[in-house]
Amino acid sequence: MIPNSIAALEDRLAEDLLWLGQPAKDWMIPRPGVLDVAVIGGGVMGLVTLAALRRIGIFNARAFDRAPAGREGPWVTYARMETLRTRKEAAGPALGVPSLTFRAWFEAQFGRDAWTRMTLAPREMWMDYLLWYRRVLNLPVENDTKVTAVIPRGPFVELQLDGARTVQARRVVLATGLDGLGAPALPEVARRVDPRLVAHGADMIDMAALKGRRVAVVGAGASAMDNAAAALEAGAAQVDIFVRRPDIPRIDKFTGIGSPGMTHGYLGLPDAVKWAYMVEGERAQIPPPRHSVLRVSRHSGARFHLASPIDDLVAEDGGLTVVTPKGRYRVDFAIFATGFSADLSERPEFAALDGRIKLWRDAHDPAPGMDHAGIGQMPYLGPAFEFLPRAPGDNVSHIHCFAYPAVPSHGKITSGVPAISDGATRLAQGIARSLFVEDAEHHLARFRDFATPELFGDEWTDADLEEPSYV
Repeated sequence: MIPNSIAALEDRLAEDLLWLGQPAKDWMIPRPGVLDVAVIGGGVMGLVTLAALRRIGIFNARAFDRAPAGREGPWVTYARMETLRTRKEAAGPALGVPSLTFRAWFEAQFGRDAWTRMTLAPREMWMDYLLWYRRVLNLPVENDTKVTAVIPRGPFVELQLDGARTVQARRVVLATGLDGLGAPALPEVARRVDPRLVAHGADMIDMAALKGRRVAVVGAGASAMDNAAAALEAGAAQVDIFVRRPDIPRIDKFTGIGSPGMTHGYLGLPDAVKWAYMVEGERAQIPPPRHSVLRVSRHSGARFHLASPIDDLVAEDGGLTVVTPKGRYRVDFAIFATGFSADLSERPEFAALDGRIKLWRDAHDPAPGMDHAGIGQMPYLGPAFEFLPRAPGDNVSHIHCFAYPAVPSHGKITSGVPAISDGATRLAQGIARSLFVEDAEHHLARFRDFATPELFGDEWTDADLEEPSYV
């Protein structure tokens, strides 16, 4: 029977967790004043991390997010798509619990007929679901808290927080999303002009201020289409979309070959094969969703310019001139949907890690013709998403990168909704394993000290003591 209200769904969830024996008992060795796990980021990746840790019996964990409650992640901040790109049936962060899925949450409020009519999940509704997920699982997230430094110190990792506070943790998870280890990437040509005339697609842009204006959008991916559509819907007089390739990518290779085999098998591939997937995927690029492009092209003011890389951007007469091999175009504002870097030097809070973690360029020498600087700059991670040290003995491996830069090492398990439960399970199990091994002597002592009897001696009678022997 489908729960017909949120209250009924929450009752069902409580029963499901009871039947599954979740959460597990707390088995950790207490360390007063020290978190077992600190999570940086309270968005979907941070929440599923906390939930997966609780599921495995690690409760002394907390997430920190710089955003106010309800504004974590991109969903109601800089994301400008109308719906999620993921198919609505994806189980997302539910960790194998049916009553914890977005579908269960939706149907409990709006019914199955509404679910059938809906094509994709509206992004604002997805944010409402995440707020429910956090509340119903009682996940500890400290909002309005900026992490200013992450510093490995001896056996622990120190987090310095704004307000001159510090937190010690045995393990740290970076659940920091698309810009996980870097920042929004602006090409040099965009950095040379007045910053009031340019923005990155992930910036907070006042779209209403673009009404009646001419706007340039640089890029061919989903974010470019989302920003172009948002500007047009806000009343921009014209939006020119500049695409450096001769055509917009049309085939999504990773989605096309997505499977449980890829999710669970990619981690075991040789480095050369992983590198081939990443480089060839980057060269093919991921196309924007069809509905996202149609959302743009239905406006008469949309103009697509193919084979049009930006050669120059010239500030003049209070606006910009975009220079491409095909011509010069006057605009009032330019939005660069040009992705994110993985450059630690762009993130002051990670300064203590710069130069200490192994990168793909340190671990793999590509075959001729397979060079790719961007992938080479990504972290080369261990099986539990942990950083690997460049120098022996460095405990940077106490920090786990559960964010987009993990993709070359672990596959597309941290870059979208479908496989995040699998990723969080892998992460939590790896953290549990490393903490258990680290505390091996304590757990062995617990084993030796355990003396609660199962039997008391009154469960049987010794026949030889009750009857005479006839031997």
